[in-house]
Amino acid sequence: MTLFLKRNQGFICQQCGFKVLPHPSSSRDHCPRCLAGLHVDIFPGDRQNSCRGLLEPIGLQKKKGKQQIVYRCEKCHKQVVNIAAPDDNQEKIVELVKEGTL
Repeated sequence: MTLFLKRNQGFICQQCGFKVLPHPSSSRDHCPRCLAGLHVDIFPGDRQNSCRGLLEPIGLQKKKGKQQIVYRCEKCHKQVVNIAAPDDNQEKIVELVKEGTL
């Protein structure tokens, strides 16, 4: 069973410095500009992971019809996924697709 806590807060991206606004209809968990995130969740939205490492986007996958960004944590090296948002930088998404992971 996957727990999900809706957390829709703005933040400053630790990778590129972009001021990320809350998502218009869902929870925001990564930067729409550079796609980076922080390894802060154990379950989506709980913000209970003490790692706090930078999540680097390394690929894409599709699951249940949803496009997911695959990340590797630069600190603990764990791989995690987050659903891609409609306002994500499409050039960055295309770069991940070209890497052959979708």
